[in-house]
Amino acid sequence: MADNAVSDIRYSATALEAFAKSLFSAAGLDEDKATSVARYLVEADLMGHTTHGLALAGWYLQSIADGVMKGSGAPEVISDRGPAVAWNGQRLPGAWLTSEAVKLACERSAKFGTATVTIADSHHIGCLAAYLTIATDRGYMVSIASSSPSGAQVAPFGGTRGIYTPNPVAHGIPTPGDPILIDISASITTVNMAQRLIRDGRQYEHEWLLDENGNPTRDPRAIERGGTLLPTGGLDHGQKGYGMALHVEAFTQGLAGYGRADSPKGTSAAVTVQVFDPDAFGGREAFLKQTGWLAAACHDNPPRPGVARVRLPGENGLAKKRKAQAEGVPLFPAIMPSLRPHAERLGVTPPTAG
Repeated sequence: MADNAVSDIRYSATALEAFAKSLFSAAGLDEDKATSVARYLVEADLMGHTTHGLALAGWYLQSIADGVMKGSGAPEVISDRGPAVAWNGQRLPGAWLTSEAVKLACERSAKFGTATVTIADSHHIGCLAAYLTIATDRGYMVSIASSSPSGAQVAPFGGTRGIYTPNPVAHGIPTPGDPILIDISASITTVNMAQRLIRDGRQYEHEWLLDENGNPTRDPRAIERGGTLLPTGGLDHGQKGYGMALHVEAFTQGLAGYGRADSPKGTSAAVTVQVFDPDAFGGREAFLKQTGWLAAACHDNPPRPGVARVRLPGENGLAKKRKAQAEGVPLFPAIMPSLRPHAERLGVTPPTAG
């Protein structure tokens, strides 16, 4: 769903990141963890993912205060076979765990050609697209999947009771130019978007939810009454989103060895990261030849009526990021007011807009 309610008030990306880092440090996160959480929340806002950027910071800060998010320590290594690694995240910050997992997978891919890292019992990881360029900047292809075994807002196709979460997946694909950055969910919309619309007194543009009786609705408050988010494909082809969600459940919780079957309490996420070094397969030049051809063919495709030009996934986000870095980050209007109480409590001065 497009969200056009972003404010005209802009903040320096550097100032926002420093502010967020100060908040999380004052709240009790280790410096490296505070740095990562701040960086990747602001990265999401830079790319226009406004429900998964600093909009999450207040919740994260409360999670630290409540002891739901752990502020210090390292993941427990459950298994390490070189190209296959399994961690228990021990409820550490998801942004830190995920970024560290991508970095480790890149390092292992340089040796083994490919590497997979699973993370069980992480805290919320935010916007998956924010981590993709860690790998694509090195010329590697990357996939990230996430699920939340502590949540259940999406029903299986044809059902009415929530069993799983939106279960997003993201893929970063290097090309001779900008990378292709794909970030999609197995549900049409997200819980965070539903909560934003509820706060704003708005409804969805389309019937993207089911109410508690299984009837389609535009009302986000249906979630509060036992309704569910429709899978990708909706009532027409929702079996596709359903199948995708089941794969993500197994790909994350199954491989990580911890999930819904264990009935985790509080915020718990499962994550799987895979990285591929093209040099270990057909070669980097050959890889870029193929992805370059594909990118050009998509760009050159004649647009249908009403469409100015065909874009690649991630293209709009990268354009927004460059503009925000040059002109400032346009935050959603409610974000900064929601953080001011935390800033006062923690003795941190908010940045000045301009």
